[in-house]
Amino acid sequence: MTPIGILGAGSWGTALAVQSARVGHDVRLWTRRPELADELTRERRNETYLPGVDLPASVDATSDLGALAACSPILVVVPSHGFRKVLAGLLDRVPAGRSVDVISATKGIEPESLARMSQVAEEECRRTDHPGRFAVLSGPSFAVELAAGAPTAAVVASEHESLAKAVQEALSGPNLRLYSSDDVVGVELGGTAKNPVAIAAGAVAGLKMGHNTLAALITRGLHEITRLGVAFGGKQRTFSGLAGLGDLVLTCTGGLSRNRRTGLLLAQGKTLEEISGQTRMVAEGIRNCVALDRLSSSRDVEMPINEQMVQILYHGKSPQQAVSDLMTRELKSEADL
Repeated sequence: MTPIGILGAGSWGTALAVQSARVGHDVRLWTRRPELADELTRERRNETYLPGVDLPASVDATSDLGALAACSPILVVVPSHGFRKVLAGLLDRVPAGRSVDVISATKGIEPESLARMSQVAEEECRRTDHPGRFAVLSGPSFAVELAAGAPTAAVVASEHESLAKAVQEALSGPNLRLYSSDDVVGVELGGTAKNPVAIAAGAVAGLKMGHNTLAALITRGLHEITRLGVAFGGKQRTFSGLAGLGDLVLTCTGGLSRNRRTGLLLAQGKTLEEISGQTRMVAEGIRNCVALDRLSSSRDVEMPINEQMVQILYHGKSPQQAVSDLMTRELKSEADL
C-alpha cells in the first residue's frame, strides 16, 4: 500500500497520523524541524503538540519533504499562512506530470491573496505541472480526543466524488465517521469563519456574561458565517451541518479550543503580543479575522462579530465595548440573510 503523507506535525497533524495508522495505513509524518522529527522517532511521542499519545509503529516521522513525494493522498495540516510554501516544497519534489491528491485539514484563508486552501492547491499544482484533485477535511474534532479514540464525526468535501469517497473510506473507523460532501467552498469557509466567533465566545465566558450572551453569540455567529459562505457559492445547508454548526459549537464551548482560550486571555486584559508569546499553538482566528474582514468587504457581506474581533485584537477596543456596540446595532428581522 502507498503510504499516506501528512504535512505538519502539530497537534492535528499528529492526531491524523495516529488515526490513519489505527485504521491500517503506513504514514509519513513531516515536520519542518529536524529536532522534532528525531524526537518523534526516538520517543514515539509528540510531547510538544500532543502529549501523552503514543505514535503507532507504522508512523514514520521525517523532516525531509522528499520522503513524502511518493505518498498518496497528501494531507496538508499546517497553518494557512504557511500552506502554499509547504505544499509547493513538496510538489517541487514530485515528478512533473504525476497526478496528486491533496487533502486540506487547514482551517483558514491565505492572508495575502485571500485564497481558500483549495485555490492555493490548484494554483500550485498548475504551477508545477501536476494534475491534481483536492478535498477538504473539516468538522468538530479536537486532536487529543480523536487520537484517544473518542467517537468523532467530520466531513470530507471534494468536487471529485470519487476522491471524497476514497478519503472517507481510507480514514473512517470505529471511532471516526466521515460524511462526504461536494460543497468545498461551504466547508472551507465554515471551518475558517467560526474561529473569530470562538475568540469572541472565550471573551464572553471570561467576562462572565452568562449563557444568554453565549447562545446569542453562537446563533448570530452562525448567521454571519452562512451569509459569507452563500455569497461565495457555498450551500446554505452545509452551515447547519458538521462543518458549520457542529464545528462552531465545539470551538465556542470546548475547553480545548485554542481560539476560545485566546478570548479568555483577552478578557483578562492580555494583549495580542502577550497571548501569542505564551504558546507554539496557532489560533487561526487571530490572523483570519483580518482576512475575513477583507473577504466579506469584497462582496458587501456584513459580519459584525468578526468586525468587532478585528477591533479588539488589532485596535485596542475592549471586549465590553464590543459587546455593547453589537447590542445597540440597528434592529433587524432575524430572517434577513
